[in-house]
Amino acid sequence: MSATTQTTSDTLSTAGGPPLRRDPNDTQPHGARWWREIGWRHIVGVVAIVYALIPILYVVSASFNPIGSVSATNLIPTQFSLTHYESLFNDPNRPYARWYLNTIIVAVVVVSAQVFFSALAAYAFSRFRFRGRRGGLLTLLLVQMFPQFLAVVALFQLFSSVGEVFPAFGLDTLAGYILLLLGGSLGQVWLIKGFFDSVPKELDEAAKIDGAGHAQVYFQIILPLVRPILAVTGLIAFVSVIGEFLLASIFLRETAVKTLAVGMYTVLDGDRSNNLGWFAAAAVLASIPVVLLFQYLQKYIVGGITAGAVKG
Repeated sequence: MSATTQTTSDTLSTAGGPPLRRDPNDTQPHGARWWREIGWRHIVGVVAIVYALIPILYVVSASFNPIGSVSATNLIPTQFSLTHYESLFNDPNRPYARWYLNTIIVAVVVVSAQVFFSALAAYAFSRFRFRGRRGGLLTLLLVQMFPQFLAVVALFQLFSSVGEVFPAFGLDTLAGYILLLLGGSLGQVWLIKGFFDSVPKELDEAAKIDGAGHAQVYFQIILPLVRPILAVTGLIAFVSVIGEFLLASIFLRETAVKTLAVGMYTVLDGDRSNNLGWFAAAAVLASIPVVLLFQYLQKYIVGGITAGAVKG
């Protein structure tokens, strides 16, 4: 009886054909079980993708719509024109190219400094044991809990005074704005330190036995091994600088020194309906550096985030 039952359970009948035997090594779920364990995840993934694509399609559609108003824009573009893209570079009252260049300059300088200084501090906290090490780490963590915007009044007064002595670093200057953002240069220490902790210290000891100093160990041995986390932190910093608006809107008031976020908002705020097409075209071009950088660093992203998050 048990043999018959086993044979029946392992045999799948097909209409008009020979019976098919189920592979005893097949452990993949089927039918209702597949929907309970795996299938619903596909549904959630598809819904999330659709939810994310709707605003992107709307912005792209508005950028190609020659009318460029809210009422005339649909999710799927019905008209195609490059009028708004051409107007980005033809209106001297809206120096989009200048804003674009300002943003790239600020992003490159701030990201380079933030990654470099954060990596230096993370190496020190990971490899050295000194008095105040734990307190320094906790202080960095505590400072990150408070946004920089809370000190905007004090920073505004500070840079107003600095501008009277050093005009190149005062308000309405890119150098002053860069100096302001460099105040968060140690913002990625915890994430990078977690990755440094995963690198065996035996490598350092072997290099020191061969006569290498701390600088040689850091630049020639450690840094090549931690490129994934440097790529991740650089991408995070780059995206945050590109999209930074609150501080830039306060410290950059002159048209020539504005960044993309401030300049685009100024144009859109002037006429939220009729300037939608211009704003959409500007947003599409502004996303290109982020997308290209993301694609270039994609192979490092998953490994860098997981390794930096797991190691404490």
